[in-house]
Amino acid sequence: MELTEPTVWSTDRLELGEGLRWVDDRLVLVDLLAGRLLETDGDAPSPLRELRRLDVPLGAVAPVAGRPGDWLAAAGTGVTLLPATGDHRPVADLVADAPEPTRMNDAVADPHGRFWAGSMTYAAVPGGGTLYRLAPGAAPVPAVTGLTIPNGPAFDAAGTTMYLADTPRGEIDRFTVDPDTGDLHGREPFLRLSPADGGPDGMTVDAAGHLWIALWGGSAVRRYRPDGTLEREIRLPAKQPAGICLGGPDLRRLFIGTARVGLTAAGPVDGALLAVDVEVPGLPAAHATTPDAG
Repeated sequence: MELTEPTVWSTDRLELGEGLRWVDDRLVLVDLLAGRLLETDGDAPSPLRELRRLDVPLGAVAPVAGRPGDWLAAAGTGVTLLPATGDHRPVADLVADAPEPTRMNDAVADPHGRFWAGSMTYAAVPGGGTLYRLAPGAAPVPAVTGLTIPNGPAFDAAGTTMYLADTPRGEIDRFTVDPDTGDLHGREPFLRLSPADGGPDGMTVDAAGHLWIALWGGSAVRRYRPDGTLEREIRLPAKQPAGICLGGPDLRRLFIGTARVGLTAAGPVDGALLAVDVEVPGLPAAHATTPDAG
């Protein structure tokens, strides 16, 4: 089936649909505040299936390299290993001692196997968020500090360019990434949006190196060229698009997670998973090389 317009992909309505990934021929996503890890098929709409449920917020997951069914997760106040069977195991507690109540938010693996996870305060205190980098054999590194609500990051195919959003500030910055160490250099403004546009939330880079962005509060997703100019906007029937990825059999199906949280009067599609087909395919989901779980 060809989807020329945004299509509701499930009867489910999520509180906060985030962390979308196309892994092993299925779509994986989270209902963040509910701590639920979910999956569904990419060829036809179907109900979401629950894979795991945690008693803490679950920001996002990455598949673990060489260990099918295992996930590295930004959850609660740190990073946790979710094995295919058995109980989850903590990897690193990152923000339990923060001065304000703080939780993990979005996260992703880069093409070199490192896991990047953002934190935010529950009250969205300006400057209270941090992007952490985790790599095997090394202590977690606070790679970018002074954020408010970090979303992404999103990496190009080589893993040498990183985009990072700070949602309430309407900012996306671009970094150069050292492929050997993961160190960040050359931070530069990539995009500055007005409140009327919505806040930049989930992001993904396609095979042409263009950046797709979900606009929280903006009822739209946009595709930007590497020079920062707008290439395309797709209007959506939901107010708060939050997570985004390209998947399906040829990676040309754009999946969009949306949210109902915070809306005084949620519409019939708010919180739905949406899908629409696009011309340029996405990139395969990167796998994390997990640090030793403690």
